[in-house]
Amino acid sequence: MILEEIEILNYKNIRQAKMQLKPKVNALVGLNGQGKTNVLDAIYLMSFTKSAFNTIDSQNITHGEEMAMVQGRYAFAPIAAKGETANEEDEIVITCGLKRGQKKQFRRGKKEYKRMTDHIGLIPLVMISPEDGQLIAEGSDERRRFMDQVIAQQDKRYLEELQRYNALVKQRNALLKANGERANGQVGVGAPDRWTKTDETLFEVIEEQMVAPAEYIYKQRKVFIEAFVPKFEQIYREVSGDKEQVSLRYVSQLDNRDLREALQRTRQRDLLLGWTSQGVHKDEIEMLLGEYPLKRVGSQGQQKTYLLAMKLAAAARDTQEPNKPILLLDDIFDKLDSERVERIVELVRSERFGQIFITDTDRQHLTQLIGTQDDSCIFQVREGEVIGNQ
Repeated sequence: MILEEIEILNYKNIRQAKMQLKPKVNALVGLNGQGKTNVLDAIYLMSFTKSAFNTIDSQNITHGEEMAMVQGRYAFAPIAAKGETANEEDEIVITCGLKRGQKKQFRRGKKEYKRMTDHIGLIPLVMISPEDGQLIAEGSDERRRFMDQVIAQQDKRYLEELQRYNALVKQRNALLKANGERANGQVGVGAPDRWTKTDETLFEVIEEQMVAPAEYIYKQRKVFIEAFVPKFEQIYREVSGDKEQVSLRYVSQLDNRDLREALQRTRQRDLLLGWTSQGVHKDEIEMLLGEYPLKRVGSQGQQKTYLLAMKLAAAARDTQEPNKPILLLDDIFDKLDSERVERIVELVRSERFGQIFITDTDRQHLTQLIGTQDDSCIFQVREGEVIGNQ
């Protein structure tokens, strides 16, 4: 998928911009705080129906303005060696309108989406930014979110099953909390080791419904990781110059237990905890450098290379595949040596990757990296104004 043109009005500090874009590399240069990342976030919005950084829509409208609009015109990439487009309409226009105090409007052409989730996967996208450090520093929910976002763009059923499963976990947690309060004497009379017949039935109904979506999520995560790890390890070797050995492992409670039985067995413990301790919402990705946890032994450069390799592996496709994800690279060169930077640029310009948007503060640096190819250009961003293409 190629973003050919984007119009931005009152989105964060971008008051008005219209950009004619190139099919391979589009670079945005400017000092920190000028709006480069906000342009990338507007592109992210077109793929995921929400900001990458702020899910409260009204806070993405320029201060002092009542509405914002982002519109993108996309074309399917030519099929390699044939010069033909994919079997879809030639162009897709996506429009997002934000207005204070009103529901967000999101349209494909002239048709408004009834459910935002129906749009996910139409315009695949992967973003690499300084925020990715949370994948290492924060808890397992960040790493599950990484898996979920990549899989959901390729499998609509996965997103539906994930939403269904999460809603059931929320229901079970609410029931645990209600029974925990009663058992502690806060509501009525009860004991922590006794359930009413109604409680027992409610737990059984919820837990039975959790099994099918959990099994589907577990299966798709396993399939994804099995295909993902070889690509990830290969890209890490390319970027690092084959200097370090890395690995990545998917760990799930469903590897060795039946969820239905586990939920029933742990009800009493979960009552004391106040939340559901068993299920795919506890899945983990182990990130290893050699045989040790990356978080504990990896340098800043090694950790950044690891994260880059993960995100690039999520965006990489077979050279013959036309609908490659759009790749957003936000300030990725910090803490990387010049050799790794050169390898990254050479890698993303290869046929494995589609259209790229990249930000940096050094124009000369970008010019040297990008070169003078016809499929690339540089935009200057200054105080929310986008000047280009140059």
